[in-house]
Amino acid sequence: MKPQLFAHPFSSYCQKVLVAIYENGISFDYRMLSPEESGNIEEWQSLWPIKRFPMLKEDGNTVMEATIIIEYLMLHHPGPVRLIPQDPDAALRTRMMDRFFDNYVMTPMQKVVFNQIRPEADRDPYGVKEAKQMLDDAYAWLDGVVAKTEWAAGDTFSLADCAACPSLFYADWVHPIPETLPNTRAYRARLLARPSFARAVDEGRPYRSFFPLGAPDRD
Repeated sequence: MKPQLFAHPFSSYCQKVLVAIYENGISFDYRMLSPEESGNIEEWQSLWPIKRFPMLKEDGNTVMEATIIIEYLMLHHPGPVRLIPQDPDAALRTRMMDRFFDNYVMTPMQKVVFNQIRPEADRDPYGVKEAKQMLDDAYAWLDGVVAKTEWAAGDTFSLADCAACPSLFYADWVHPIPETLPNTRAYRARLLARPSFARAVDEGRPYRSFFPLGAPDRD
């Protein structure tokens, strides 16, 4: 049987995995997590009571967390694009950049989004201010990194760029990357032009009305 991905096309972490899948042309069954697919939701929740997606299921294995799913796919469904280099030092840098995007771009971006979903009385303006400051710091540091390389961890597309795709895509909606950081802005544009991510973005396009801050009329 093909691997089954429990996911939603507008989810940032699901897009991270989808980019890796599309890069290597992996055949899979898309188990959509939506109200119309209650059976998928019930099975997902029974296997992963933490209730976070994406989740991968194959041959009795259940794999959680986007980075681990990508590493699993590399092991069991290798393709032409090696997303983690063989060289140990290069692999370490790739994994570090993957954590950078998840922890210092994706996490503060989601903090701002989730704050908007809360009842107004429970919102956290100070927390949002901190999150936006972290995004500013991350954008500025990244500008120096991608001034020297085409992709986040070097000259080849990798796991780090799979993480960067949805991170920078949504973060720029939440807290725009300043024009004073042309390298970060150009890197985001390169990610959007990558066919694997362009496909993921298009698949999520019908759900933009659900973005709680209002999706901008671009991208």
